[in-house]
Amino acid sequence: MQAPVRETNAMAVISLIAGILSWIVLPIIGSAAAIVCGHMARAQIRREPARYDGDGMAIAGLVLGWASVIVGLLTLLVVVLFFGGLAAVFAFAANQ
Repeated sequence: MQAPVRETNAMAVISLIAGILSWIVLPIIGSAAAIVCGHMARAQIRREPARYDGDGMAIAGLVLGWASVIVGLLTLLVVVLFFGGLAAVFAFAANQ
């Protein structure tokens, strides 16, 4: 007897594609879509493990999406600190 064929979860594929796109062209929209679709895919796969496959793709999409968010926030923090530091230096120099 042959084992039943499991289908790849479509949300897992979308999560992986959106996670890749979040690093290439769509940082905000891609990372949000990767995170949302990744969580939805993992929930569907956990509810119906005999029907769905693709947990690895969902996890990869989640990792790419969250990594994009973290790198974006760190970049924003560095930019704010850099220009805030410049403003402080200029303000200090103007008062001298």
